[in-house]
Amino acid sequence: MSLRLHNSLTRRVEPFAPRDPACPTMYVCGPTVYNYVHIGNARGPVVFGVLAALLRRRYGALRYARNITDVDDKINAAAREQGVPISAITDRFAAAYREDMAALGVAPPDIEPEATAHIPQIVAMIGRLVEGGHAYAAEGHVLFSVDSFPAYGKLSRRDPDEMRAGARIEVAPYKRDPGDFVLWKPSTADLPGWDSPWGRGRPGWHIECSAMAAAHLGETIDIHAGGVDLQFPHHENEIAQSECAHGGAAFARFWLHNGMLTLSGAKMSKSLGNIEKVHDLLQRHPAEALRYALLSAHYRQPLDWSDGLIEQSTRTLDRLYGTLRDLADVDAAPEIPQTIEAALDDDLNTPQALAELARIAGEARKAEDERGAHKARLLGAGLALGLLQQAPEAWFGRGGADDEARIQALVDERGEAKRVRDFARADAIRDRLAAEGVVLEDTPQGVRWVRKRA
Repeated sequence: MSLRLHNSLTRRVEPFAPRDPACPTMYVCGPTVYNYVHIGNARGPVVFGVLAALLRRRYGALRYARNITDVDDKINAAAREQGVPISAITDRFAAAYREDMAALGVAPPDIEPEATAHIPQIVAMIGRLVEGGHAYAAEGHVLFSVDSFPAYGKLSRRDPDEMRAGARIEVAPYKRDPGDFVLWKPSTADLPGWDSPWGRGRPGWHIECSAMAAAHLGETIDIHAGGVDLQFPHHENEIAQSECAHGGAAFARFWLHNGMLTLSGAKMSKSLGNIEKVHDLLQRHPAEALRYALLSAHYRQPLDWSDGLIEQSTRTLDRLYGTLRDLADVDAAPEIPQTIEAALDDDLNTPQALAELARIAGEARKAEDERGAHKARLLGAGLALGLLQQAPEAWFGRGGADDEARIQALVDERGEAKRVRDFARADAIRDRLAAEGVVLEDTPQGVRWVRKRA
């Protein structure tokens, strides 16, 4: 089966083939680094990281860029509030973002371009748009003229009146049309700024991604991905300015958008105060359980985030790692099963892949022969999803190695008590472990234990 992906541009699931079979290209919109990111911001990197790994397996190479927006009015406000230069804010939270993503098992992209390192490319692209009649200068600003691009709206499929009435469109007297958007804006002395033909200023948000994508991946890229909330206006504007700057060349052949996270049924929103930051969640829950939860729904669908979802994910991983622990006596190298690849080929159907992972684990638990082959398939299924990449001892010992050893010693003591028919002692140890949230399970390979999280 060949890889098929839902293309937001055509609203269809289509067979994917890169322009260059030797090296596909992919761009994913990254964070604006002025604070810790919330869990909704992690869904794209996790899901599209699975896609990146799949593309590498399929084609042998990939050129994957995920940007850092390090110049923005939110960053300026945070720096002003704290009385520090913007680099103090951006360096801190870019590092925190990388740490949080690494904890979630997200491999770094090949390229991580920062907007402030691409000001010359941004200015050059704006210059081409002005020369081509697609942009104009007004009161220190440079704006893109949406009327100059007849295909504007082809991604979001919004009509012009709806786009002009959009909540994120700024109406200003210097605009020829209310839908025109900013490519460059003036900076006062107290704001970060760079010299340009239009005066000292800083770039608008949308032009940054277009310039960085072109600089590192070329004028036409295979896949552009991000959250569905970015489809309009950000991605719509990227298409318009990129295609106008490059003589009509397609900007991205496939557009992939992940659905939003809700919290107990309500949309996550800073204004509602119901944001769950990845940094905080990692203090309370196993990172791998958060990753499993993010993969539990199809990427294009909404995902309702809750403590119950995390706990269910943790219990599932307890069972999976318990199976690996039962197979600790056999050596095996990961082998990704074809059924896992088929699920991912079907528009990144991670729920189906997780169901297949559970089925493979169930077979492994029952296996009496070829246990190494079963373990290889289980490890390979986990590898394709970025799961089961630590030793079972590390997973079960996440409360600390000493604690894990203490629990195992009690389990062994209970086993010896049962062997000598001291059932009172065996029951007392079982009750003590149960009070600590440790559940004992009898298996053909012996007794194993799992933590039952509160």
